[in-house]
Amino acid sequence: MALVPMRLLLDHAAENGYGIPAFNVNNMEQIISIMQAADETNSPVILQASRGARSYAGENFLRHLVLGAVETYPHIPIAMHQDHGNSPATCYSAIRNGFTSVMMDGSLEADAKTPASFEYNVNVTAEVVKVAHSVGASVEGELGCLGSLETGQGEAEDGHGFEGKLDHSQLLTDPEEAVEFVNKTQVDALAVAIGTSHGAYKFTRKPTGEVLAISRIEEIHRLLPNTHLVMHGSSSVPQEWIDMINEFGGAIPETYGVPVEEIQKGIKSGVRKVNIDTDNRLAITAAFREAAAKDPKNFDPRHFLKPSIKYMKQICADRYQQFWTAGNASKIKQLTLDDYAAKYAKGELNATSRTSVTV
Repeated sequence: MALVPMRLLLDHAAENGYGIPAFNVNNMEQIISIMQAADETNSPVILQASRGARSYAGENFLRHLVLGAVETYPHIPIAMHQDHGNSPATCYSAIRNGFTSVMMDGSLEADAKTPASFEYNVNVTAEVVKVAHSVGASVEGELGCLGSLETGQGEAEDGHGFEGKLDHSQLLTDPEEAVEFVNKTQVDALAVAIGTSHGAYKFTRKPTGEVLAISRIEEIHRLLPNTHLVMHGSSSVPQEWIDMINEFGGAIPETYGVPVEEIQKGIKSGVRKVNIDTDNRLAITAAFREAAAKDPKNFDPRHFLKPSIKYMKQICADRYQQFWTAGNASKIKQLTLDDYAAKYAKGELNATSRTSVTV
Protein backbone atom coordinates (compact mmCIF):
# COMPACT_ATOMS: atom_id res chain seq x y z
CA MET A 1 0.00 0.00 0.00
CA ALA A 2 1.20 3.51 -0.77
CA LEU A 3 1.33 6.37 1.70
CA VAL A 4 -2.08 7.53 2.95
CA PRO A 5 -3.50 11.04 3.47
CA MET A 6 -3.03 12.33 7.00
CA ARG A 7 -6.71 13.24 7.12
CA LEU A 8 -7.53 9.52 7.06
CA LEU A 9 -5.54 9.00 10.25
CA LEU A 10 -6.86 12.09 12.02
CA ASP A 11 -10.48 11.18 11.28
CA HIS A 12 -9.98 7.71 12.74
CA ALA A 13 -8.26 9.19 15.81
CA ALA A 14 -11.19 11.56 16.32
CA GLU A 15 -13.74 8.78 16.02
CA ASN A 16 -11.90 6.66 18.57
CA GLY A 17 -10.61 9.27 21.02
CA TYR A 18 -6.86 9.09 20.61
CA GLY A 19 -3.97 11.24 19.42
CA ILE A 20 -1.13 10.45 17.04
CA PRO A 21 2.46 11.48 17.70
CA ALA A 22 4.03 13.06 14.62
CA PHE A 23 7.75 12.36 14.70
CA ASN A 24 10.26 14.45 12.78
CA VAL A 25 12.70 12.48 10.66
CA ASN A 26 16.06 13.25 9.08
CA ASN A 27 17.73 9.88 8.53
CA MET A 28 17.31 6.12 8.26
CA GLU A 29 17.83 5.32 11.93
CA GLN A 30 15.03 7.63 13.03
CA ILE A 31 12.59 6.08 10.57
CA ILE A 32 13.60 2.57 11.66
CA SER A 33 13.02 3.52 15.32
CA ILE A 34 9.55 4.91 14.63
CA MET A 35 8.47 2.00 12.46
CA GLN A 36 9.70 -0.68 14.87
CA ALA A 37 7.80 0.99 17.70
CA ALA A 38 4.68 1.36 15.54
CA ASP A 39 4.84 -2.28 14.45
CA GLU A 40 5.18 -3.54 18.01
CA THR A 41 2.31 -1.37 19.27
CA ASN A 42 0.07 -1.63 16.18
CA SER A 43 0.03 2.15 15.73
CA PRO A 44 -0.61 4.38 12.69
CA VAL A 45 2.32 6.61 11.78
CA ILE A 46 2.88 10.25 10.88
CA LEU A 47 6.41 10.88 9.65
CA GLN A 48 7.17 14.54 9.18
CA ALA A 49 10.06 16.48 7.71
CA SER A 50 10.96 20.13 8.01
CA ARG A 51 12.52 22.17 5.23
CA GLY A 52 15.81 21.66 7.05
CA ALA A 53 15.37 17.89 7.02
CA ARG A 54 14.60 17.89 3.30
CA SER A 55 17.74 19.91 2.68
CA TYR A 56 19.88 17.75 4.98
CA ALA A 57 18.81 14.34 3.69
CA GLY A 58 18.08 15.33 0.10
CA GLU A 59 14.68 14.94 -1.51
CA ASN A 60 15.42 11.65 -3.23
CA PHE A 61 17.08 10.00 -0.24
CA LEU A 62 14.29 11.06 2.10
CA ARG A 63 11.56 9.91 -0.27
CA HIS A 64 13.10 6.48 -0.72
CA LEU A 65 13.69 6.03 3.01
CA VAL A 66 9.99 6.62 3.59
CA LEU A 67 9.04 4.31 0.72
CA GLY A 68 11.28 1.71 2.34
CA ALA A 69 9.18 2.00 5.50
CA VAL A 70 5.98 1.60 3.48
CA GLU A 71 7.31 -1.51 1.72
CA THR A 72 8.62 -3.05 4.96
CA TYR A 73 5.44 -2.38 6.94
CA PRO A 74 2.58 -2.46 4.39
CA HIS A 75 0.07 -3.23 7.15
CA ILE A 76 0.72 0.08 8.91
CA PRO A 77 -0.93 3.23 7.50
CA ILE A 78 1.75 5.92 7.11
CA ALA A 79 1.30 9.60 6.29
CA MET A 80 4.24 11.76 5.20
CA HIS A 81 3.86 15.36 6.33
CA GLN A 82 5.71 18.58 5.48
CA ASP A 83 6.29 20.38 8.78
CA HIS A 84 6.16 24.20 8.86
CA GLY A 85 5.95 24.96 5.16
CA ASN A 86 6.85 28.64 4.89
CA SER A 87 5.16 29.29 1.54
CA PRO A 88 2.82 27.72 -1.00
CA ALA A 89 5.84 26.84 -3.14
CA THR A 90 7.35 24.79 -0.31
CA CYS A 91 4.09 22.90 0.10
CA TYR A 92 3.72 22.23 -3.62
CA SER A 93 7.28 20.92 -3.90
CA ALA A 94 6.58 18.58 -0.99
CA ILE A 95 3.49 17.19 -2.73
CA ARG A 96 5.51 16.70 -5.93
CA ASN A 97 8.01 14.69 -3.87
CA GLY A 98 5.43 12.29 -2.48
CA PHE A 99 4.26 13.98 0.72
CA THR A 100 0.63 13.15 1.44
CA SER A 101 0.15 16.06 3.81
CA VAL A 102 1.56 19.57 4.14
CA MET A 103 1.57 22.32 6.72
CA MET A 104 1.13 25.83 5.37
CA ASP A 105 2.37 27.86 8.32
CA GLY A 106 1.04 31.27 7.45
CA SER A 107 1.39 32.48 11.04
CA LEU A 108 4.74 33.80 9.80
CA GLU A 109 5.54 35.40 6.47
CA ALA A 110 7.59 33.57 3.84
CA ASP A 111 10.85 34.55 5.57
CA ALA A 112 9.71 32.26 8.45
CA LYS A 113 10.62 35.01 10.91
CA THR A 114 8.07 37.82 10.63
CA PRO A 115 4.64 37.41 12.27
CA ALA A 116 1.99 37.62 9.56
CA SER A 117 -1.43 39.24 9.52
CA PHE A 118 -4.59 37.18 9.84
CA GLU A 119 -5.52 38.08 6.26
CA TYR A 120 -2.17 36.93 4.89
CA ASN A 121 -2.45 33.66 6.80
CA VAL A 122 -5.96 32.99 5.48
CA ASN A 123 -5.00 33.80 1.89
CA VAL A 124 -1.89 31.63 1.63
CA THR A 125 -3.45 28.74 3.56
CA ALA A 126 -6.63 28.75 1.46
CA GLU A 127 -4.49 28.76 -1.69
CA VAL A 128 -2.58 25.67 -0.55
CA VAL A 129 -5.79 23.92 0.53
CA LYS A 130 -7.30 24.38 -2.93
CA VAL A 131 -4.30 22.83 -4.69
CA ALA A 132 -3.59 20.10 -2.13
CA HIS A 133 -7.20 18.92 -1.90
CA SER A 134 -7.42 18.71 -5.68
CA VAL A 135 -4.87 15.87 -5.53
CA GLY A 136 -6.10 14.39 -2.22
CA ALA A 137 -3.36 15.71 0.06
CA SER A 138 -4.17 16.97 3.57
CA VAL A 139 -3.39 20.45 4.89
CA GLU A 140 -2.53 21.68 8.37
CA GLY A 141 -2.66 25.40 9.13
CA GLU A 142 -1.48 27.40 12.12
CA LEU A 143 -3.07 30.33 13.91
CA GLY A 144 -1.04 32.18 16.52
CA CYS A 145 2.74 32.09 16.84
CA LEU A 146 4.57 29.29 18.59
CA GLY A 147 6.50 30.71 21.55
CA SER A 148 6.96 30.94 25.31
CA LEU A 149 4.36 32.68 27.48
CA GLU A 150 7.12 33.08 30.09
CA THR A 151 9.50 35.10 27.93
CA GLY A 152 7.45 36.12 24.89
CA GLN A 153 10.15 34.61 22.72
CA GLY A 154 10.30 31.64 20.38
CA GLU A 155 13.05 29.26 19.40
CA ALA A 156 13.76 28.71 15.72
CA GLU A 157 13.54 25.13 14.47
CA ASP A 158 15.54 24.54 11.28
CA GLY A 159 15.36 28.27 10.64
CA HIS A 160 11.62 28.56 11.30
CA GLY A 161 10.56 30.79 14.17
CA PHE A 162 9.76 34.43 14.87
CA GLU A 163 12.42 36.89 15.93
CA GLY A 164 12.11 39.29 18.85
CA LYS A 165 9.40 39.30 21.50
CA LEU A 166 5.61 38.99 21.16
CA ASP A 167 2.77 39.68 23.57
CA HIS A 168 0.26 37.10 24.81
CA SER A 169 -2.32 38.02 22.19
CA GLN A 170 0.05 36.81 19.46
CA LEU A 171 1.18 33.74 21.41
CA LEU A 172 -2.32 32.39 22.09
CA THR A 173 -4.77 31.33 19.39
CA ASP A 174 -7.99 33.33 19.57
CA PRO A 175 -10.97 30.91 19.58
CA GLU A 176 -13.26 33.18 17.55
CA GLU A 177 -10.54 33.78 14.98
CA ALA A 178 -9.99 30.01 14.83
CA VAL A 179 -13.60 29.50 13.73
CA GLU A 180 -13.24 32.13 11.01
CA PHE A 181 -9.88 30.72 9.91
CA VAL A 182 -11.15 27.15 9.56
CA ASN A 183 -14.29 28.21 7.69
CA LYS A 184 -12.35 30.41 5.26
CA THR A 185 -9.47 28.01 4.61
CA GLN A 186 -11.07 24.56 4.96
CA VAL A 187 -7.91 23.16 6.55
CA ASP A 188 -7.93 19.53 7.69
CA ALA A 189 -6.09 20.33 10.91
CA LEU A 190 -5.34 23.44 12.94
CA ALA A 191 -2.16 23.97 14.94
CA VAL A 192 -2.88 26.15 17.96
CA ALA A 193 -0.59 28.39 20.00
CA ILE A 194 -0.85 27.66 23.73
CA GLY A 195 2.62 28.48 25.09
CA THR A 196 4.63 25.56 23.74
CA SER A 197 7.81 26.15 21.77
CA HIS A 198 10.44 24.28 19.82
CA GLY A 199 13.56 22.82 21.38
CA ALA A 200 14.48 21.52 24.84
CA TYR A 201 14.19 24.81 26.72
CA LYS A 202 10.41 25.22 26.83
CA PHE A 203 9.84 26.14 30.48
CA THR A 204 12.05 27.14 33.40
CA ARG A 205 9.78 25.32 35.85
CA LYS A 206 7.13 22.66 35.74
CA PRO A 207 4.47 24.32 33.58
CA THR A 208 1.18 25.51 35.03
CA GLY A 209 -1.81 27.20 33.39
CA GLU A 210 0.08 30.49 33.41
CA VAL A 211 2.61 29.29 30.83
CA LEU A 212 0.85 26.30 29.25
CA ALA A 213 -2.70 27.18 28.24
CA ILE A 214 -4.35 23.78 27.82
CA SER A 215 -7.60 25.56 28.68
CA ARG A 216 -7.29 27.44 25.37
CA ILE A 217 -7.48 24.10 23.55
CA GLU A 218 -10.69 23.33 25.42
CA GLU A 219 -12.18 26.68 24.39
CA ILE A 220 -11.32 26.17 20.73
CA HIS A 221 -12.62 22.61 20.77
CA ARG A 222 -15.97 23.78 22.12
CA LEU A 223 -16.35 26.10 19.12
CA LEU A 224 -14.82 23.70 16.58
CA PRO A 225 -15.74 20.22 17.83
CA ASN A 226 -15.14 18.61 14.43
CA THR A 227 -11.79 20.24 13.67
CA HIS A 228 -8.62 18.25 14.28
CA LEU A 229 -6.30 20.25 16.56
CA VAL A 230 -2.51 20.00 16.60
CA MET A 231 -0.03 20.59 19.42
CA HIS A 232 3.43 21.71 18.30
CA GLY A 233 6.54 21.78 20.46
CA SER A 234 5.16 18.97 22.60
CA SER A 235 8.22 17.02 23.63
CA SER A 236 8.21 16.16 27.32
CA VAL A 237 12.01 16.48 27.72
CA PRO A 238 12.49 13.42 29.98
CA GLN A 239 14.94 14.00 32.79
CA GLU A 240 16.51 10.58 32.33
CA TRP A 241 17.93 11.52 28.94
CA ILE A 242 19.21 14.87 30.17
CA ASP A 243 20.90 13.13 33.11
CA MET A 244 22.54 10.60 30.82
CA ILE A 245 23.77 13.26 28.41
CA ASN A 246 25.26 15.27 31.26
CA GLU A 247 26.75 12.16 32.88
CA PHE A 248 28.75 11.52 29.73
CA GLY A 249 30.04 15.01 29.08
CA GLY A 250 26.99 17.06 28.13
CA ALA A 251 26.01 20.41 29.62
CA ILE A 252 22.24 20.74 29.33
CA PRO A 253 20.85 23.04 32.06
CA GLU A 254 17.68 22.39 34.03
CA THR A 255 14.65 22.58 31.76
CA TYR A 256 11.08 21.32 31.53
CA GLY A 257 8.96 20.06 28.66
CA VAL A 258 5.26 19.45 28.21
CA PRO A 259 4.06 16.83 30.73
CA VAL A 260 2.43 13.81 29.13
CA GLU A 261 -0.64 14.24 31.34
CA GLU A 262 -1.16 17.74 29.90
CA ILE A 263 -0.96 16.35 26.38
CA GLN A 264 -3.52 13.73 27.36
CA LYS A 265 -5.85 16.55 28.48
CA GLY A 266 -5.39 18.10 25.06
CA ILE A 267 -6.22 14.83 23.33
CA LYS A 268 -9.45 14.64 25.31
CA SER A 269 -10.25 18.11 23.91
CA GLY A 270 -9.74 17.48 20.21
CA VAL A 271 -5.97 17.28 19.75
CA ARG A 272 -5.29 14.57 17.18
CA LYS A 273 -1.69 15.28 16.14
CA VAL A 274 1.13 15.86 18.64
CA ASN A 275 4.52 16.95 17.30
CA ILE A 276 7.54 15.24 18.90
CA ASP A 277 11.16 15.94 17.94
CA THR A 278 13.30 17.06 20.89
CA ASP A 279 12.60 13.93 22.96
CA ASN A 280 14.01 11.79 20.17
CA ARG A 281 17.00 14.05 19.69
CA LEU A 282 17.78 13.77 23.40
CA ALA A 283 17.51 9.97 23.33
CA ILE A 284 19.81 9.76 20.30
CA THR A 285 22.36 12.14 21.83
CA ALA A 286 22.33 10.19 25.09
CA ALA A 287 23.02 6.99 23.16
CA PHE A 288 25.91 8.52 21.25
CA ARG A 289 27.56 9.97 24.35
CA GLU A 290 27.13 6.81 26.38
CA ALA A 291 28.51 4.58 23.62
CA ALA A 292 31.49 6.85 23.03
CA ALA A 293 32.31 7.12 26.72
CA LYS A 294 32.07 3.40 27.42
CA ASP A 295 34.16 2.34 24.42
CA PRO A 296 36.31 5.32 23.37
CA LYS A 297 38.45 3.22 21.03
CA ASN A 298 35.47 2.18 18.88
CA PHE A 299 35.17 3.91 15.53
CA ASP A 300 32.42 1.84 13.91
CA PRO A 301 29.44 4.17 13.30
CA ARG A 302 27.08 1.27 13.99
CA HIS A 303 28.41 1.18 17.55
CA PHE A 304 26.73 4.57 18.10
CA LEU A 305 23.74 4.17 15.79
CA LYS A 306 22.38 0.87 17.11
CA PRO A 307 21.79 2.15 20.66
CA SER A 308 20.33 5.35 19.21
CA ILE A 309 17.66 3.25 17.48
CA LYS A 310 16.99 1.39 20.74
CA TYR A 311 16.61 4.56 22.82
CA MET A 312 14.52 6.47 20.29
CA LYS A 313 12.30 3.44 19.75
CA GLN A 314 11.61 3.47 23.51
CA ILE A 315 10.41 7.09 23.32
CA CYS A 316 8.20 6.36 20.31
CA ALA A 317 6.63 3.26 21.86
CA ASP A 318 5.94 5.17 25.08
CA ARG A 319 4.17 7.96 23.20
CA TYR A 320 2.07 5.50 21.16
CA GLN A 321 0.88 3.99 24.42
CA GLN A 322 0.43 7.27 26.30
CA PHE A 323 -1.52 8.95 23.49
CA TRP A 324 -3.77 5.86 23.14
CA THR A 325 -2.57 5.36 19.54
CA ALA A 326 -1.55 1.76 20.17
CA GLY A 327 -3.82 -0.93 18.78
CA ASN A 328 -5.38 1.20 16.05
CA ALA A 329 -3.26 0.67 12.92
CA SER A 330 -5.00 -2.57 11.93
CA LYS A 331 -8.43 -0.94 12.37
CA ILE A 332 -7.87 1.69 9.67
CA LYS A 333 -8.92 0.94 6.11
CA GLN A 334 -6.14 2.36 3.96
CA LEU A 335 -7.35 4.76 1.26
CA THR A 336 -5.40 6.61 -1.44
CA LEU A 337 -4.86 10.23 -2.41
CA ASP A 338 -7.15 9.64 -5.39
CA ASP A 339 -9.90 8.45 -3.05
CA TYR A 340 -9.55 11.65 -1.05
CA ALA A 341 -9.36 13.91 -4.08
CA ALA A 342 -12.79 12.56 -5.06
CA LYS A 343 -14.17 13.13 -1.56
CA TYR A 344 -12.90 16.71 -1.48
CA ALA A 345 -14.36 17.37 -4.93
CA LYS A 346 -17.77 16.15 -3.75
CA GLY A 347 -17.63 18.34 -0.65
CA GLU A 348 -17.79 15.34 1.67
CA LEU A 349 -14.94 16.63 3.81
CA ASN A 350 -15.87 20.30 4.14
CA ALA A 351 -15.18 21.80 7.55
CA THR A 352 -18.85 22.73 7.95
CA SER A 353 -20.04 19.18 7.29
CA ARG A 354 -17.13 17.04 8.40
CA THR A 355 -18.15 13.39 8.62
CA SER A 356 -16.50 10.04 9.18
CA VAL A 357 -14.90 8.36 6.18
CA THR A 358 -13.03 5.51 7.84
CA VAL A 359 -14.00 2.10 9.10
